[in-house]
Amino acid sequence: MNDDPWMSQALDQARLAWPVSSPNPPVGCVIVRDGQLLGQGHTQQAGGPHAEVMAMRDAQARGHALPGATAYVTLEPCAHHGRTPPCADALIREGLARVVVALHDPNPLVAGQGTARLRAAGIVVDELPPDHPDAIAAREVKIGFLSRMVRQRPWVRLKVAASLDGRTALDNGLSQWITGPAAREDGQRWRARASAVLTGIGTVLDDNPRLDVRSMPTPRQPLRVVLDSRWRTPPDAALFAADGGVLVVGLAPQDEAARARQAALVAAGAELLASPGEDRIDIAWLLPELARRGVNELHIEAGARLNGHLIEGDWVDEILVYLAPKLLGPGRALAALSPLASLGEAWQGEVREAGLVGPDVRLLVRPIGRERF
Repeated sequence: MNDDPWMSQALDQARLAWPVSSPNPPVGCVIVRDGQLLGQGHTQQAGGPHAEVMAMRDAQARGHALPGATAYVTLEPCAHHGRTPPCADALIREGLARVVVALHDPNPLVAGQGTARLRAAGIVVDELPPDHPDAIAAREVKIGFLSRMVRQRPWVRLKVAASLDGRTALDNGLSQWITGPAAREDGQRWRARASAVLTGIGTVLDDNPRLDVRSMPTPRQPLRVVLDSRWRTPPDAALFAADGGVLVVGLAPQDEAARARQAALVAAGAELLASPGEDRIDIAWLLPELARRGVNELHIEAGARLNGHLIEGDWVDEILVYLAPKLLGPGRALAALSPLASLGEAWQGEVREAGLVGPDVRLLVRPIGRERF
């Protein structure tokens, strides 16, 4: 039997879990017997059923018995008790004959134990080779989770909307709207899949953004993270108007006025986090801290100064660019970068995706070799 179409269908299921599953990985599962689809499903919210259980429930709801069936799973079934029982045990209990796995789970709580438990129970386990197209696609679907497990930091995506001449706003700060409605809607989908959305205090003070997902139903709003060294975020900022929580990151307060601003933010519902250092928030400290909080994908929508700092510090894993077919002339750049002495010093990436979104162009650009972990 050709496994590829069924694993591709399981990957489609996994993508449905993007706005739901964090901090758990987005996983899809399809169960088949004799070329017939029995059931399918994807990971639910944290504490809810995993993909394998959802697929088995779907099959049972359709009136199908499971003994002798094959399960296609985009990530190795778990073998430990967390918020839910082990999925490997559920597959064994239902009598499946074969499990095809797209990707090994690097989580130390799993890390081969799931497939070992299945094989010990007599189930045939086939794992896709790392260079198989579906294995590569599975890594892309779960890239934030893999980054958190392997690198102990989120996958960092920097999103910008700009004109053809690289302007994100006019000289006077006006930026609504450079790109069209379709690009803005697409940007909301990328927000929805992220665990957290990060911005800087300059953007909060200039634009007063909500940074939530509004254009589509979502069971989970991303955490909003504000880098605010001196705790200047207004307690009535629009950030506090949505679910999902607000985390304000700053430096240790130096005076009573700063401590009073901190107290006002706590009263508004913010969680506060003090970075080490005296002059600037330490990104090398912050990213592992966010990973410890379960952030898989960190989506950044910020101004040129913070964008430039993150790019030059090599903290950005990919840049999501929406380019409008407009020329704005003098205005604000997408990133404030230091002058270069030669073209050879330029930040160099590779275009991983390119396409039209309405009248605008969407590019996904990564530093060469960045995702190979």
